Amino acid sequence: MPELPEVEVVRRGLDSHVVGRRITRATVHDVRSVRRHLAGPADFTDSLTDRAVTGVARRGKYLWMQLDDDALLCHLGMSGQMLMVRPEAPAEKHLRITLDLDDGMQLRFVDQRIFGGMLVSREGVELPAEIVHIARDPLDPLFDAEDFRTRLRKRRTGVKRALLDQGLISGVGNIYADEALWRSRLHYARDTHNLRAPEVALLLANVVGVMNEALEKGGTSFDALYVNVNGDSGYFDRSLNAYGQEGLPCDRCSTPIRRDAFMNRSAFWCPTCQPRPRNGRW
Repeated sequence: MPELPEVEVVRRGLDSHVVGRRITRATVHDVRSVRRHLAGPADFTDSLTDRAVTGVARRGKYLWMQLDDDALLCHLGMSGQMLMVRPEAPAEKHLRITLDLDDGMQLRFVDQRIFGGMLVSREGVELPAEIVHIARDPLDPLFDAEDFRTRLRKRRTGVKRALLDQGLISGVGNIYADEALWRSRLHYARDTHNLRAPEVALLLANVVGVMNEALEKGGTSFDALYVNVNGDSGYFDRSLNAYGQEGLPCDRCSTPIRRDAFMNRSAFWCPTCQPRPRNGRW
């Protein structure tokens, strides 16, 4: 699933290409991609016709185009792509939604697995009502680091599970959680209640650091499912130290990286640098 850096790359691309443009027509090719727009696909397309895009914003893994008093909210899901193309370009195999713009370009939403989608939010151009429960992300200028540190240490759960809680800190997914934990020398199952204040501060700094580095490299692309609005892949996958590195030597100590099953996903970690806690403690 695209995480904060990948979604931010897409947001920046949209900001360059669609802000100041007007949507002349919206076409829904697959109603499953607007299933969260409860008024239905006809209302979705009518709501977007002849609407000016005044800005593009993001919170965590969600992004939205600001349309005066409404917002076009989008989640990329597992495989969503936002592509700027010429209208005469062949339709992509998994094309779900098309937005025609007044400069003659099209913005296409392509989604192979259909876990993502769009909806028109009637409440909250600055923050759509549908995502008010999502916490600020660590790259947000208004992110409260002290509040995060306090709330994290009050919990009794594994630290990776906490990092993936979008109500605590948004935008962090499997890839960047594993990378930040590796940099911090913390095992994914370490109990948050037993983390020391310097450990939490280091972890947060590493979350921010790894995300900024990923942003500089266009995000992480393991396959063709994640691309920016121009169809280009990111290349931060070449800089990963833990995620996806099972069996390869740790870049710090040469111990083979391990992979454990974790929340229907995987956790990658170094047995030497990130020792497994005993009952959540050292």
